[in-house]
Amino acid sequence: MATSVYTINKGINKPIEFKGLKAQYIWWLGGGLLALLIIFAILYICGVNTFICLAIIVGSATVLFMHVYKLSRKYGEHGMMKSLAKRSIPTVVKSYSRKVFTGLCKKN
Repeated sequence: MATSVYTINKGINKPIEFKGLKAQYIWWLGGGLLALLIIFAILYICGVNTFICLAIIVGSATVLFMHVYKLSRKYGEHGMMKSLAKRSIPTVVKSYSRKVFTGLCKKN
């Protein structure tokens, strides 16, 4: 019998990373660039000067890149989802009846 050699994938269970962007931020950047492409097409079809279109799109793309990279550095792979989930946790739970604690509630 011949012996088999298997290579080990050392990147398993690691987040997807592309040039410093982690996980979902790659999709955010791709969606933003697609939106900028559509905006450029709309401006060009409407008859706006090409250089003005390019200036608007390049400026917007610069702001988009800076913002997405800032979010990626600040929150990391799952941090943005965790911070959004943290907002939905109530600060106080109020109960105006003691029935919940005394067991007098009817059980279905």
